[in-house]
Amino acid sequence: MTTAPLLRATGLTKAYGATPALCGADFALRAGEVVAVMGPSGSGKSTLLHCLAGIVRPDAGTLTYDGRELTALSDAHRSALRRTDFGFVFQFGQLVPELTCLENVALPLRLGGERRKAAEARATEWLARLEVDDTAGKRPGEISGGQGQRVAVARALVTAPRVIFADEPTGALDSLNGERVMQLLTDASRDTGAAVVLVTHEARVAAYSDREIVVRDGSVRDAEWAA
Repeated sequence: MTTAPLLRATGLTKAYGATPALCGADFALRAGEVVAVMGPSGSGKSTLLHCLAGIVRPDAGTLTYDGRELTALSDAHRSALRRTDFGFVFQFGQLVPELTCLENVALPLRLGGERRKAAEARATEWLARLEVDDTAGKRPGEISGGQGQRVAVARALVTAPRVIFADEPTGALDSLNGERVMQLLTDASRDTGAAVVLVTHEARVAAYSDREIVVRDGSVRDAEWAA
């Protein structure tokens, strides 16, 4: 496959005080590809994800998305990109506890200016697709962890993002719920054509990806893109 990368990082470095987190990391992601980012705790894999998503600015290196240099964009432009082109799934879901599950899924659309009725109609479709339509009127504290992660996946997908960043999305779940969340996430991403950057330390989760890379001591081993 020779498709040019949708997202590419070259020589990323990032330090927190005197502690290095990334040391010249390289990464590339094609459109529609699911890539697992693996490595031990503290290796820099979550920092890599945060840099790729434009949440954290690297200290050095280049980062391009769809031909645009992300590090050259203003905070406002990067924030807008995260609302439109990027979706996020975190380990503990990070749903807004005061909102219903339906309102949580519709929230990215509402922030983008979509009217409530249209936003909630799309949110309802995604809740059904993720098999949690029965949670629509409930708040996050009233549902199980597995249901909450499916709601979080629905929220990540509702804006039709081109890239989904999933940081240990099954880390707080038992194996059965984790497997179902991964099946639903990867099936939905492939149906919609969204690429996925999947941070995990679990081989069974990484098995859902098309390709795996390993982060060790802030460096990335990515044999396929080494050239």
